[in-house]
Amino acid sequence: MAVLITGGTGFIGSHTCVEFLEAGKEIIVLDNFSNSKPCVLDRIEAITGKKVKFYEADLLDKAAIEKVFKENKIDACIHFAGLKAVGESCAQPLRYYHNNITGTLNLLDVMQQYGARRIVFSSSATVYGNPKSVPIREDFPLSTTNPYGETKLMIERILSDLYKADNTWSISVLRYFNPIGAHKSGLIGEDPKGIPNNLLPYVTQVASGKLKQLSVFGNDYHTHDGTGVRDYIHVVDLAKAHLKALAYAETKTGVDYFNIGTGVGYSVLDIVNAYESATGKKVPYQIVARRPGDIDECYADPAKAFNVLGWKAEFGIEDMCRDANNWQTKNPNGYDA
Repeated sequence: MAVLITGGTGFIGSHTCVEFLEAGKEIIVLDNFSNSKPCVLDRIEAITGKKVKFYEADLLDKAAIEKVFKENKIDACIHFAGLKAVGESCAQPLRYYHNNITGTLNLLDVMQQYGARRIVFSSSATVYGNPKSVPIREDFPLSTTNPYGETKLMIERILSDLYKADNTWSISVLRYFNPIGAHKSGLIGEDPKGIPNNLLPYVTQVASGKLKQLSVFGNDYHTHDGTGVRDYIHVVDLAKAHLKALAYAETKTGVDYFNIGTGVGYSVLDIVNAYESATGKKVPYQIVARRPGDIDECYADPAKAFNVLGWKAEFGIEDMCRDANNWQTKNPNGYDA
């Protein structure tokens, strides 16, 4: 029986495909390439030496999903597919709600129709909103500050309601913190469109000379150096969490929620210093005004993932920086030749 991986050519999805293939799992990948490139499939195959069965399809096209299930014996799904840019979600909320929620409803409906009732859902720490304290536990109050986060929270609620209505489902919800880094081969990594929204891709492009300098938004937060603190996790560690979550889902029914982070908070300047230390490259930066809505610190309590799934992060911050630098050096224009 196969595992369907939606959004499997994206940043996290591609690394998860590699981990599943190297663990001997049969996978089927579905993606519409809205935020990725077809050559990612070739690179997954180059790393693993295994051919990937792929469907180019959109979750908004229900008939296309049905075709995948009709042609394959699928018993579980790792669900990454969705739009993910916070700023864009504020500018285009209807697009985000339609794409992320309708697409997920189509997927769940087809899964139910074909008797595939195991799913690992790609959620986010954004569902915690502005937490009152850290580290953040899974039982903290949930709220959101943008439409992207709201789609994640709404899908979590849909999954909970689905289980209440049909208790044969087994659902694992993984709330990611900040994935960074890249596969050690340098063949797959994060390939942002245009100017990067996330910190480390911006740092790598500054260090390589592609961008002039890093803007550090505020240095008056209540943190050890005044810059915002976040929980950064190596994308390979994150990918491995999906293997553990699916193995757990195979043993029981129910809905479980897991924080996937290191449990360590790093500030913006910690990242800059770690990158310079790991690579020997300078990262020029300037302090600028805070961005509205940014919070002091956000990092996970990952104890539940360790106690229940047997998962914990293995890579440190310098590993993350070194691997991100390796990806940037080998792919200065991302997946574009």
